[in-house]
Amino acid sequence: MKILILGSGVIGVTSAWYLAQQGHEVTVVDRQSSPAMETSHANAGQVSFGYSSPWAAPGVPFKAMKWLTQTHAPLKLKPTADIHQWGWMSQMLANCTEGRYAVNKARMVRISEYSRVSIDELRQQTGIQYEDRQKGTLQLFRTQQQVDAVDKDIEVLKQFDMKYEQLDMAGCIAAEPALSRVKDKFVGGLRLPDDQTGDCFAFTNKLADLCKEQGVRFLFDTHIHGLEDSAGRITGVKTSAGTLKADHYVVAMGSFSRDLLKQIGMDVPIYPVKGYSLTVPVKNAEASPVSTVMDETYKVAITRFDDRIRVAGTAELAGFNLDLLQKRRDTISMVVSDVFPDGGNVEEAEFWTGLRPMTPDGTPVIGKTRFDNLSLNTGHGTLGWTMACGSGRLLADLVSGRKPDIDPSGLDISRYH
Repeated sequence: MKILILGSGVIGVTSAWYLAQQGHEVTVVDRQSSPAMETSHANAGQVSFGYSSPWAAPGVPFKAMKWLTQTHAPLKLKPTADIHQWGWMSQMLANCTEGRYAVNKARMVRISEYSRVSIDELRQQTGIQYEDRQKGTLQLFRTQQQVDAVDKDIEVLKQFDMKYEQLDMAGCIAAEPALSRVKDKFVGGLRLPDDQTGDCFAFTNKLADLCKEQGVRFLFDTHIHGLEDSAGRITGVKTSAGTLKADHYVVAMGSFSRDLLKQIGMDVPIYPVKGYSLTVPVKNAEASPVSTVMDETYKVAITRFDDRIRVAGTAELAGFNLDLLQKRRDTISMVVSDVFPDGGNVEEAEFWTGLRPMTPDGTPVIGKTRFDNLSLNTGHGTLGWTMACGSGRLLADLVSGRKPDIDPSGLDISRYH
């Protein structure tokens, strides 16, 4: 079957890989000049299967009110006249209940755990290297209140038989020795030993090269203008290179998926949540993280690559604005300097921003639609890198009519209707 994938971020490329592995003739289209040039370019670097949690959680509305007045807050709101912004926030607030959180968390862990199995198999199968490490994630708590609140997350981890370790400060230092320099700032942590790290940009580009070896075609510098439909089917994609046709179409355009799908009457509640990152040269390896450390207070992830530290955080609701704001840089610079004060040269860091495609419930949208030959793989929020391989593999099975290895219920667009 001829399949056209719209988008060459990590989600689009992993989808291409698994579809090509099943024998399909795949073409990937993107407006950029190469893969992973937008949201996948400089993300947090954490592949955190066990840390897959919805932003919409009990207590978040109250926390959000406090964050709006704080200088170094994990969430920032820039109100706009866009009705979608307010509607999306309303939907997100509706998911901040105990019941909805449990359902959404379980769905996210399901796809994330499948992604862990899938990326391990892919790495063994291909030998792909992307500055990867398999040394876990440490979620650091500055207060006892944070320690007490983690019990709900642990219940879901137990439900899916995911490994975890509740650590006092001595245990945190054993996992991340550099924390001995700041041991008085934290009270404990939750370690997820099966979590991994890696450079998403490197992974996506190397996997794209492997896709080409499997016959996948990439059309770069090609702007996607719209979808053509007739009688419940997609008949083509209007692009700057003309109308492209295939047997099946996959939309994997992240935050830009919604506007494209609106043209054919589909309402997909995805909002671009702006995030920022710093890529910091390592100054002292012994004073740097071993893997990923997540500062729970500021929701900032600090991830070790070979000779760099990737620091990422902040959720900013500001539409499609890509301005690099000094205030946001100050926040993530403050956190990495506070947790690993001697690890890297923060003054020499590269500053970046990207738009994370977030759904109100935190769960991605994966699967078929009311159009017979249109599937979606989008809306992964902050967890596109974490969920990429599992999402691509699941999508390929659904498109091919195979029985997936995991239950796909609750993951497609029908949950919003």
